[in-house]
Amino acid sequence: MVAMAILAGWYFHRNSQSRTAFRIVPVRRGDVVSVISATGTVEPEEVVDIGAQVGGQISSFGQDKNGKTIDYGSIVEEGTILARIDDSLYAADVELGKAGLLQANAGLIRAQADLVQMKAKLEQAQRDWERAQKLGPSEALAPTAYDAYKANFEIAQANVAVDEAAVEQGQAAIAQAQASLDRVQRNLGYCTIKSPVKGVIIDRRVNIGQTVVSSLNAPSLFLIAKDLTRIQVWVSVNEADIGSIHPGQPATFTVDAFPNQTFYGQVGKMRLNATMSQNVVTYTVEVTTDNKDSKLLPYLTANVQFKVGQKDNVLLVPNGALRWAPKPEQIASEFRSSASRTSASSRASQPTTAEAGQAHATLWAVEGAFVRPVHVRLGLTDGTVTEVQGDNVKEGMSIVVGEQAEGSAGAAVAGGASPFTPQLGQARRPANESSGTGGSGGGSAGR
Repeated sequence: MVAMAILAGWYFHRNSQSRTAFRIVPVRRGDVVSVISATGTVEPEEVVDIGAQVGGQISSFGQDKNGKTIDYGSIVEEGTILARIDDSLYAADVELGKAGLLQANAGLIRAQADLVQMKAKLEQAQRDWERAQKLGPSEALAPTAYDAYKANFEIAQANVAVDEAAVEQGQAAIAQAQASLDRVQRNLGYCTIKSPVKGVIIDRRVNIGQTVVSSLNAPSLFLIAKDLTRIQVWVSVNEADIGSIHPGQPATFTVDAFPNQTFYGQVGKMRLNATMSQNVVTYTVEVTTDNKDSKLLPYLTANVQFKVGQKDNVLLVPNGALRWAPKPEQIASEFRSSASRTSASSRASQPTTAEAGQAHATLWAVEGAFVRPVHVRLGLTDGTVTEVQGDNVKEGMSIVVGEQAEGSAGAAVAGGASPFTPQLGQARRPANESSGTGGSGGGSAGR
């Protein structure tokens, strides 16, 4: 019985070993593009917020260039009437200001007439005083009369000065009344809301009959985009990736409204006012693009990819090959002693860094029924495949990406599986966890 148990155990062990096979793929040559992926919002390049400088009830809307009532999407020219505020109170203030100006003008005319009269009296008093001075206090001119002529002259001089001041006061009153009239007339003009620019209304925030109150902040009535043929994407980029972004850098993006179309743009500028949300620091990057066909609508969500680097006609391996490490008994005997430490480090899935700053990793090539190590230097990655360099790596070399039982669905044999197709039983890993240098997002690789 003991012998039979030992024989059955040996048979089971042999069969289980024979059913295990390596999943292998060939090292292939192609193109790899490293990108940084981020999310942004489509924004008009220049937006004008139209507010109200006076308060009141919205009485009516204007008409656009096609004669239709102003509404969302209306195309307006500079000076187009957008809306009118009830102006009855402001019109009354204008009439009151006009009356005040007339009153000030009348006051000035009266002051000027009084000045003329006082100047005539001064002239008469001056002549009387001159004659009195020639006669002097004598039998012909009593001292009291002499003093009276002198006093009348001095009083006349003072009256002229008073009337001259009254004229200046009247002129100032006119200026004040005119300024007051200008102010109420301007307020009356503010009751008619006009477009300061040519553009498209992308938001109407009031309705007829609604009362707007203007206090410290002007209430917003309309939002006008000056030119929707030029559009921007405001992209939030993680602080870990912002160092790879620069003005003029090409970028592509897609929107859910047109999932099968790729739009192209380039980085315009990077804003320095970073924001923090849940301890994550992000910077806003502006990507400019043409929108001549007006497909892109304001405030669409965009999935953006910044091109960081590209390599053409290089050797590529799937990222899974960089993470897989064999068991000691799977390594060819002549490599076991030297590969034991390499295998342990490969299981940590963290490649070492050379002194030159380029990451190193180990691939495992098929050596009969075993595997042998192939040391490589890593280049660009797109999150799926990674560029490899080294004297021992060759195009077409069979590289192990995992293990799988023989005969199961999706089992791979040498040359029988695509390195770009997810394999059954192999855990997928986010792009930002892939080994190698390059961007943190997905991308495309040449075949």
